[in-house]
Amino acid sequence: MTTDDGQMTRQMKALRVEKNQIAVRDIQLPERGQEALVRVLLSGICNTDIEITRGYADFKGTIGHEFVGIVEDAPDGKLVGQRVVGEINAGCGECELCRVGDPRHCPKRTVLGIVGRDGAHAEFLRLPLMNLVPVPERMADEHAVFAEPLAAACGIVDRTPVTKDKNVAVIGDGKLGLLCAQAMALTGASVLLIGKHPEKLRIAQRRGIETATSKNATRRKREFDVVVEASGSASAFNTAVGLLRPRGVMVLKSTFQGTTEINAATIVVDEISIIGSRCGRLAPALDLLRKGAIDVDSLISEEYPLRDGLLAMERAAKKGILKVFLRP
Repeated sequence: MTTDDGQMTRQMKALRVEKNQIAVRDIQLPERGQEALVRVLLSGICNTDIEITRGYADFKGTIGHEFVGIVEDAPDGKLVGQRVVGEINAGCGECELCRVGDPRHCPKRTVLGIVGRDGAHAEFLRLPLMNLVPVPERMADEHAVFAEPLAAACGIVDRTPVTKDKNVAVIGDGKLGLLCAQAMALTGASVLLIGKHPEKLRIAQRRGIETATSKNATRRKREFDVVVEASGSASAFNTAVGLLRPRGVMVLKSTFQGTTEINAATIVVDEISIIGSRCGRLAPALDLLRKGAIDVDSLISEEYPLRDGLLAMERAAKKGILKVFLRP
């Protein structure tokens, strides 16, 4: 394809949300600019991607934020040819948070495939060089792509202490809930995973984690110091409140389109703390994956070529399906 001035432009495929519709489209390859250009090897569909198609974050563009890829070009040649994963928050580089190396809450940040920045369900993406983290040589792409969601699970301990003397409940036996339960178990805490699907709960059981159905968990009211809500369901909020001891901590991991009704009186009377937890750091997550400390193989359901992105999204939204990959 040529532009009006006769210059050649390169095209690529990308899974995009535009005008309330999702489609695989041919778009122009992103220009590197002052950032790194990454060729995507594999990307993972997240529940956030599904919620974006329903209107969450009012995002328009290429979706996806879980990926592993190879650096094709960079401003100084650094990392070119290396496999990488990427921190998804790109800051302004000038505010106080950015100056200390943490752009996760930069007021001007863009977020890969979520806020103001085209994402990873594409043949190529752009990110600042400082966002990229090299992948260990022998790590499979299918493991490396879990670095971002595992980092989010590990990030819980950055928001509230989780130690071996704590009783922790994780609500939700989907991809994120299973990662959260495994990450919390590594702290030495007593962990209960609450879910609805026996085949998913067995994944946690194989790692020595206690499990319960949603119905059985209601018998353990006011038993837990920390409850992690990772179900993606608004109704789970009140379930979490009921499980917490007075002065317990609720950690909210779910992001979804819509609103949540809360019983504020119970939160006040029991002095419950509510904490949001979003992104963690990739390097510690990669280290856990390198050591085999987290079972991610059991979380992989299906893989599709990028051209079948619509089908892949439909499959990822089905009950019982865990991680669905897209391969450009």
